[in-house]
Amino acid sequence: MAKPDDRSDNVDKLQEMVRNTQENLHEAEDFLAAHDNEMSAQDKADIEAKNQRREESIEGYREEIADEASAMPTEQ
Repeated sequence: MAKPDDRSDNVDKLQEMVRNTQENLHEAEDFLAAHDNEMSAQDKADIEAKNQRREESIEGYREEIADEASAMPTEQ
């Protein structure tokens, strides 16, 4: 028998994913600032590209949070 679809904690999980991704993004920015002159242009470009993907992921998570929140039954 299939498990019931329990989505009650999806918003919490998505919010945690946003926090973790933001933390990784900021750590990478701090790393770039501290080691900019020691890194190759390719390494810098790779980190910047990864941070761009992180920003896109954060936006996607926020859209999912809005969708999940609107789909949650309201308490009466």
